[in-house]
Amino acid sequence: MSRKIAIGLLLASTIVLFGMYSCTKDVTVIIEPSLSSIPTNKTISFASDIVPIISKSCAMTGCHVTGGKSPDLSDGKAFGSLSSGGYLNIANPKSSKIYLSLTGKGGLLMPIGSVNNPSNLNNLILMWVQQGAKNN
Repeated sequence: MSRKIAIGLLLASTIVLFGMYSCTKDVTVIIEPSLSSIPTNKTISFASDIVPIISKSCAMTGCHVTGGKSPDLSDGKAFGSLSSGGYLNIANPKSSKIYLSLTGKGGLLMPIGSVNNPSNLNNLILMWVQQGAKNN
């Protein structure tokens, strides 16, 4: 009888310990990107710096293309979709919808998949919006 009790206690303590240390997610911690990798005097060009990255990482079948999810980031439509769709906030760049999506603060982290998420994308977008989000 004492053997059954010992096994029962061992099993109960294992369950309690596992429950205390099981893997759960209560909070998502978002680390602000460092802008140190981009020179502060660099003018971010939408055509040269932003479009090539969003063409490769965002404007693909099933994602942000014509007939896909908003905004339409396909070539020739990206700037218009971002500027007229309320994705840019020049007065408060860190509250821009595009920046919130890229950092995970606006819901699902974009672009989906680490392969599609170049390390400089958040920094470039933030600096571009800080510089007035020009179609340059």
